[in-house]
Amino acid sequence: MGASGGGPGGPWRPEFWRSPLRGPWLTSVFGLVLLAGISVLFVTGLLSYAAYNPDLAAVNDQTPGKGWLGFYLFAWPTSPYWLYRVTQGVHVTLGIVLVPVLLAKLWSVIPKLFALPPVRSAAHGIERLSLLLLVGGAGFEFVTGILNVQLHYIFPGSFYTLHFYGAWVFIGAFVVHVAFRLPRALRAVRTGAEQAAAGTREAAGLVTPRPAAPTISRRGALGMVGLGSLVLLVVTVGQSVGGRLRRTALLAPHGQDPGSGPNGFQINKTAASVGIRPSDIGPAWRLTVRGAGRQVVLTYEHLLALPQHDAALPIACVEGWSTPDQRWSGVRLTDLAALVGLGTHTPQVFVESVQRGGPFRSVVLRDNQARDARSLLAVRVNGAVLSHDHGYPARVIVPGAPGVHNTKWVTRLTFGEPA
Repeated sequence: MGASGGGPGGPWRPEFWRSPLRGPWLTSVFGLVLLAGISVLFVTGLLSYAAYNPDLAAVNDQTPGKGWLGFYLFAWPTSPYWLYRVTQGVHVTLGIVLVPVLLAKLWSVIPKLFALPPVRSAAHGIERLSLLLLVGGAGFEFVTGILNVQLHYIFPGSFYTLHFYGAWVFIGAFVVHVAFRLPRALRAVRTGAEQAAAGTREAAGLVTPRPAAPTISRRGALGMVGLGSLVLLVVTVGQSVGGRLRRTALLAPHGQDPGSGPNGFQINKTAASVGIRPSDIGPAWRLTVRGAGRQVVLTYEHLLALPQHDAALPIACVEGWSTPDQRWSGVRLTDLAALVGLGTHTPQVFVESVQRGGPFRSVVLRDNQARDARSLLAVRVNGAVLSHDHGYPARVIVPGAPGVHNTKWVTRLTFGEPA
């Protein structure tokens, strides 16, 4: 039913929203926190995209039709070896920590979503459209990101494609919104927490004309939101930084921990989950090395007879989790390239797994990755033979690469030829 006088009722009436906390100052504080946090999220997201070296081959980049949105500025380095572990850990942890701030910001501006008339001018219409895309984009990016962290792949398509395009829609709306609102937000913060009168220009449509009795101060509300973010930090950050905090990482993905011992560290894909059969990695397994028109086929025993080297490297995944440094042992990629005459200036390499289906069963590594002395085709970890779930009989391990590029159950290496 409409309100008295024939006007719209319910949430379209300013009197419907009665919290005395809402106002320009509180909204602006939340907004400035999100401005800083989302800027970091966007930069670390671009770095995550660059880490896949997307221009090398279609197998590296699962975002078709990206056009100019697929730009990136540099080849992903191998040093420092912990680079991806840090950038992706920050991206995922910060995204989760910002959830209470995002929800609080949406709560603080909800009366604006029901303001009438919905569009007052062309500029106001652009702002309202950007707000729609901003709220929808934020919800989409945060929800899909958190589901991916928890390994709940329930998306109507590839997470990588959806998250990529969603990020560009969201950041476009975010930039427009900041352009409209940043000067006003800075003025509101400088003015202080004293509430403007309802209906005034300073109130910005956020202050209720009929406030309820307060049960908490605005600074107290900020403290509660900050406490919520702190709790999420404590139950998330351990999956990236390790140590004792790993025990508090309650939001880290669980159920893929193969127990204790040398192979007892986190994984995403088990051999069974991707259909690896015993015959695929049994005595009949062979490693084929190709390049420069030559081919060498190695048995497992031949691989073990080649010079073995060690490298202490972590596994870091897009979901934000990472392992401590593990001691890997195996054959350098440069030595394998030398078998086909390409050891002096090792080119890029196309790595293929015996895994038949699913994403990232193969990858192309850049020449700088293949040439790094720490890049191995590993056969042992922490002094023990690789377990089946960690890639037996052989897996790639590359410093600074995303976990999915450390291909497991490797069966073919092709140096210098297009994938």
